[in-house]
Amino acid sequence: MREFMDYIQSAFYSATGWNHDNSYSTLNATSDAILHFATPRGLRLTLSSLATPHFATAYQLGTIGVVDGSISYLYSTVPLDYHAVAQSEKIPLPELLQSYSPLAELERRNRIKCARRDVLAYGRLYLPTSMLEALMVKRISPTLQMQVSAVSDQTLRNGGTVLGMVQYDEGRYGVEGLASSDGGLLGIRGLYNFGGDVASLASPKNAQDIGNAANCSEREGIYGRFSAGGELYYGTLNKSGGMSLGARFATLPSHKGTPLTATMTINPLMGTLSWTYAVMAGRLCSLGTKMDFNVYSYESAWSVGMELWRKKGAWAVDTDINGAADKAPGLPASPLPQRSFQAKMEWRMDDPLPFLDTPEPVPATTHVASESATRQRTFRAKLDWRTNHEGEDEDLYSGVLKARLDHHWRVGLLWEGRIKSLLFSLGSGIDLRRPDSPFRTLGLEVQFSS
Repeated sequence: MREFMDYIQSAFYSATGWNHDNSYSTLNATSDAILHFATPRGLRLTLSSLATPHFATAYQLGTIGVVDGSISYLYSTVPLDYHAVAQSEKIPLPELLQSYSPLAELERRNRIKCARRDVLAYGRLYLPTSMLEALMVKRISPTLQMQVSAVSDQTLRNGGTVLGMVQYDEGRYGVEGLASSDGGLLGIRGLYNFGGDVASLASPKNAQDIGNAANCSEREGIYGRFSAGGELYYGTLNKSGGMSLGARFATLPSHKGTPLTATMTINPLMGTLSWTYAVMAGRLCSLGTKMDFNVYSYESAWSVGMELWRKKGAWAVDTDINGAADKAPGLPASPLPQRSFQAKMEWRMDDPLPFLDTPEPVPATTHVASESATRQRTFRAKLDWRTNHEGEDEDLYSGVLKARLDHHWRVGLLWEGRIKSLLFSLGSGIDLRRPDSPFRTLGLEVQFSS
């Protein structure tokens, strides 16, 4: 489960229009979320609050052998209440728990402009170790961002470490430069996008033309975006370096077929090849797999993962509302299903059929006379459809079950959901090679926010 402060930090990126996914560091974000989710250990309780639109706090208390905890504070110059739901009973569960994260349209994200140099400041104190971590993010321009993070702990060399990063995102490509005090590390990484919606950045079109291009691409094949990039880093103190190359293909929200993401990464110095594949098999199920191979030692590794969502009232028997009303005297029939169905039909009739390439020519007078009526009917149908289904997807799910298995026969199980106003995460790590004591970890996390 994402922590509340991570959720608020992502809201800052949304508020300022920064595309956090357009980075080489997030190339395998979807597969990692499905295959490498963390299972809780012991009992942990988190209380958090968005006290004001600009200020958030979080307090955490846990028991893993000894009692520990943390205190967190976050401040943002841009108000976050319009981009984040603070109440735990109202937060959409997919925003916190969903592992499969589809890519956002570059054209859509670039429409948001950074009007000022917004700043986010975050600090967290761990008790009883007194370890302190801090983060500051500053927007310099709509395409440039600076980020500084630091950790202070007496167990670290020199008492702590500082990492600075400069990020440049042009939409078509993104470049990051970083420097760390730990080993004098210097690095650069970048990601270049092509295909899919990238062409619209160079030659902007209206929404109708972009939608028609997406429909044509969907009939010809899978509508998605290709990304390729790499990273290069060098430690000035230990005189060692490294590099990696990677590529990704992911479908876009405009694609009406099955969402999928496939990546390949290569580490030439270590001789490691990695392939990942994640697919949203249905609205309630996502699957992921990963294969690693080393060309020097011929060692290989694999892992598979799954997440299965449960809808509210999934075990309830569906009934015909109109039929039930007719059989039970005194109960009036609800007009909402009929009006919703009629709104659907009117909305669909206004859209062109996908199998019709070119419509027959229509006289100009007839087209002008019917255009106004069509727009009014379409607008009325959309309003009826939205009114009937207002809030339908906001509280649709009650929980999600996540599971993974690797080549060492280690199993991870995690059940996450919401009970009343509490968000919970119950999980365990199981080692099938040790039948005498298979449960390696077991824990429960509870979160409440307001």
